Amino acid sequence: MVTVAIAAATIVVVARLGPDEILGRLRALTPAYLFLSCFLPASAVTMYLLSQPRKVYLVDYACFHGTHLNRVPFSAFLECARQSTTLNERSIRFMSRLLESSGLGEETCLPTPVHYIPWNKYLTLEAGREEAELVVFSAIDELFSKTNVSPDTIDILVVNCSGFNPTPSFIDMIINKYKLRGDIHSVHLSGMGCSAGLISAMLLPFCLFRMGGAAVLLSTSAAKARLRLMSVVRTLTAADDNSYRCIHREEDDKGHTGVNLSKDLIAAAGRTLKANIVTLAPIVLPISEQLLLAMSFVAQKLTNGRFKVYVPNFLTAFEHFCIHAGGTAVIDEVQRSLSLSNEHVEPSRMTLHRFGNTSSSSTWYELAYIEAKGRLHRGDRVWMIGFGSGFKCNSVVWKCIVPAPNTNGPWAGCIHRYPVQIKSPKTS
Repeated sequence: MVTVAIAAATIVVVARLGPDEILGRLRALTPAYLFLSCFLPASAVTMYLLSQPRKVYLVDYACFHGTHLNRVPFSAFLECARQSTTLNERSIRFMSRLLESSGLGEETCLPTPVHYIPWNKYLTLEAGREEAELVVFSAIDELFSKTNVSPDTIDILVVNCSGFNPTPSFIDMIINKYKLRGDIHSVHLSGMGCSAGLISAMLLPFCLFRMGGAAVLLSTSAAKARLRLMSVVRTLTAADDNSYRCIHREEDDKGHTGVNLSKDLIAAAGRTLKANIVTLAPIVLPISEQLLLAMSFVAQKLTNGRFKVYVPNFLTAFEHFCIHAGGTAVIDEVQRSLSLSNEHVEPSRMTLHRFGNTSSSSTWYELAYIEAKGRLHRGDRVWMIGFGSGFKCNSVVWKCIVPAPNTNGPWAGCIHRYPVQIKSPKTS
């Protein structure tokens, strides 16, 4: 009360002073007082603004799409495999059954060496570099063309590739190609996404993984932005041994190095997704769904686990879902866990059919599918769900500002044929 009275009195006194008196008193103040009276408020405002997270926007994105020269029908794939010295007839039969129930179509793409007979003779370091340059440069070229952005305006470069790590690195390769600035900040993420190996004992990755890549341009400026980044949640369960080893690069008994996908993979994906949802749900769900989820957790604790935890209705938070196209089993597990309809997982299944498992870039092919179908509208929210070795689950939430002006992209020329009927693994 004393403080209020003094403040009020001060206001009254100042109000009764004339303009000349006020100016005179201000002149009588020392420079130090004047400096502090201006500097401290300005500093406080500046620190507050700097402490606030900066908004991130997506200007545009582009996906690699190979030509008919890269496409490998099942028959050609199996014929090349039969000529391999590392694969026996039993392995060929297994691969044939796997392809039939994989969810992949006849137009997926593989690099040039796999088209040769015998293909393993041409799997060289130089061939790997040529494939990487084809995929990466094609996507970046299209991105620069779509956005009209000059390469010398790029401040930060982030590259993610787990299966191939050449020297010089991908970062160096891109900087050299596009003559990016010498002071650019760069990060190369490795070992976080999906990987593949061409060996006899680990055939699942060999059958599922295909050529693919995406280039994405982000900015802190809303000018020309198409999407706004709303949330990012990353969950890592590597402390659990089963999760850690469910995707593991190792040698088989013949000394061949490749990636082994264990039987614990789907279970690990389910556990990690649930942990990710626990963090994401309070951020994106409306209050009504949060209350139902919280009450179900309490009920489960009170009943010693007999009460089933409520599965939130994520349709109240998102209009579209882009689930990593890691395989039909992965998509099935996410659909079951989130109680999604077939239409909600259609972009994932169609991406798997048309392009195969393109690792971490698959979610961008799925977003391109949604846009090519004309389903993305202003204000729509998109949930991207990615999985990786370790085991990891990453969730990214976007909000649409401006839909794509056209349907040009990886689905150009084939979107009219989709969706297609996918043969169920149970009936294949």
